[in-house]
Amino acid sequence: MNIPKIILASKSPRRQELLRLMDLDFEVVLKEVDESYPDGLTPQEVAVYIARKKAEAFDQTINDEVVLTADTIVCIDGLILGKPETPAHAIEMLQMLSGKVHLVVTGVCLLHNGKYNTFFDVSEVFFRQLSLEEITSYVTEYSPLDKAGSYGIQERIGLIGIVRINGSYTNVVGLPTEKLYAQLINLK
Repeated sequence: MNIPKIILASKSPRRQELLRLMDLDFEVVLKEVDESYPDGLTPQEVAVYIARKKAEAFDQTINDEVVLTADTIVCIDGLILGKPETPAHAIEMLQMLSGKVHLVVTGVCLLHNGKYNTFFDVSEVFFRQLSLEEITSYVTEYSPLDKAGSYGIQERIGLIGIVRINGSYTNVVGLPTEKLYAQLINLK
């Protein structure tokens, strides 16, 4: 495999761990980016739009590396749920997801040699009905404020609440590794 060094523009420890597990050489470099998006976009378009916006912040500062950016959103009944702003907001989001099916969409952008390669993945996640006590305990004991939809699939609420997933598990974690790998090995 001849994959160039990756600049990961993400502070997500979950994305970093996935890249380590893939045995990829990467360095974390962060830049502040406004993550707003225009009205009227589908969830898939929103995730890709924000991922590309993050990559554009690096356009003039890289050489032979690959800049990898991503954005994960949760969508239920047409409503996009980003990261919660407060613990109360996290509880509200988890109550919305409880007993229902939602989508997790991750948009990815690879910037290499001046070219932007964007793609996305979508997973369906089925939650069982969660009690308010289970939700409140999770929000109190974990850190849901840095997670789209207020939960981590690899944390307690995911382990006790998710009944089934249609699609990629790693996409729900925050990076569709299968699709990412296919794109990386085909970079020109």
